[in-house]
Amino acid sequence: MRVAADAASAAAQLTAAAPGERLALVDPRFVGHRHALRLALKDPRFDAAALPGVLGLAPGTRRTLPDGLTGGPDEAARALEGAGVAVHRPELGVLVAGVPDGEAARAQAASAVAAVDDERVRLRSAVKSRDGFFTTFCISPYSRYLARWCARRGLSPNQVTTASLITALIAAACAATGERSGFVAAGVLLIASFVLDATDGQLARYDLQYSKLGAWLDATFDRAKEYSYYAGLALGAARGGDDVWALALGAMLLMTARHTVDFSFNEANAGGPDTATGANTSPTAALSGRLDSTGWTVWARRMIILPIGERWALIAVLTAATTPRITFVALLIAGAFAACYTTAGRLLRSLTRRAPRTEAAAEAVRALTDSGPAAELCARALHAVRLPRFGPPAVALLGTAVILATAWAAPLGSLWPVLAAVLYLLCTGLSLASPLRGPLDWLLPPLFRIAEYGTLLVLAARSSADGALPAAFGLVAALAYHHYDAVYRIRGGTGAPARWLVRAVGGHEGRTLVVTIAAALWLGGNSHTQGFIFALTALAVVIAALVLTESIRFWVSSQAPAVHDETGEPA
Repeated sequence: MRVAADAASAAAQLTAAAPGERLALVDPRFVGHRHALRLALKDPRFDAAALPGVLGLAPGTRRTLPDGLTGGPDEAARALEGAGVAVHRPELGVLVAGVPDGEAARAQAASAVAAVDDERVRLRSAVKSRDGFFTTFCISPYSRYLARWCARRGLSPNQVTTASLITALIAAACAATGERSGFVAAGVLLIASFVLDATDGQLARYDLQYSKLGAWLDATFDRAKEYSYYAGLALGAARGGDDVWALALGAMLLMTARHTVDFSFNEANAGGPDTATGANTSPTAALSGRLDSTGWTVWARRMIILPIGERWALIAVLTAATTPRITFVALLIAGAFAACYTTAGRLLRSLTRRAPRTEAAAEAVRALTDSGPAAELCARALHAVRLPRFGPPAVALLGTAVILATAWAAPLGSLWPVLAAVLYLLCTGLSLASPLRGPLDWLLPPLFRIAEYGTLLVLAARSSADGALPAAFGLVAALAYHHYDAVYRIRGGTGAPARWLVRAVGGHEGRTLVVTIAAALWLGGNSHTQGFIFALTALAVVIAALVLTESIRFWVSSQAPAVHDETGEPA
């Protein structure tokens, strides 16, 4: 810390400061809480942040400061805003921050500082303002203290996130033993993993340790933990003579599809008049806002949607007390109810929405479809076709129904699923031929997820090949990672994955066609079913290698934003 005697000395010290250092300008008369200073000076998400008498600057923003400043941090902040630099001004709530004028005002400010325990405020602000019932009342009251313990020992959120992943993988390994003691240990460890999962975000907020890598780890590890646990349960059931791989794959399909509904709906409605003004243009949204003012309905609605806390608690308790089959059946029933509830609400909001969707929102929805070169070619060929208002989702629904029904009913080894996949490709291209600005066009991504994952599930379940369902589970896991990675890139403001990657992994319509061709080649008789398993495994390995390599390169690069999930959406 350097103290400048006057404005000229301050200017000289600014010039002499190392160019790679984050800079803090603090008026020596400042009176306020220590945590208020942290919010202005330490948060890496903002290039510039200010309080009365305080200015924090990232290295790149320092170059924007004009020469000859004489008025201290407040003048510097106004100069930055005049130059077009966004200056973040943290919400302090009950915290105090100011530059008192005179001894009486200074004493009054010091008294106000003493009256508020900023450590208690800091702990409270470490918890998300909006979260599920189980997390809010059963985890966060304790995990926030664990977050403080980690901060005082120099642990990073990434280390806690990794510990959560390792704990969940050990839980999956315990479940895979197939023993009752293993199931009990798995349930306990799954809850422990969730405690750590809550702690990493609270640590990031408590100590303002937001990072590029942390955003990626926190966003994707939840799915890796959950789906690994599904696999562990399926392996444990198999040891006891019960094959539940189809249920495990169904649970993964259901969770991914309902999350895709949430993500696609949110992207379709981003950036419009509602977002800018905070107004509800949908009567359904207005009703939801009124319900939010009634406390018990808020928690009931948050529990109904089965967020991650409630979901993991359900899985953990049922694992310890029952069997993997009962666990999956209960999860599927609860998840299906939650999916119907959330999707119905989104449909009503969309049908009654009056504000138009933006071009950026339409492009985001198109990116979430994960359509490959075959669909692109078909869309260009059919660009002159103009579908009615609800045409794109209707055509996509038709293609999805045809491919799933054919995979279910057609004789194994026949060409009917291949022909259905070709029709599905044409439906995909036709639904994408126009800009996706219709009220229900956000349904395309979840419909395509259901079609692709469902085709894999049905064909693998119908085959008599040992190992077909585990191979299909591995392939869907790789695809789910790819799709979640795309979601979190878009949510982070960095755009969808590169088109070369989407083309390299074939797009959903191309992969569906390849899987049906593999089924036609190797599921017609019992003697060659291993070829189908090999095809699914090879496809999973290739896709996982491409997607993971590009994902890791992207998230550790400078392109990724230094953010943490603050939406409060309980995934």
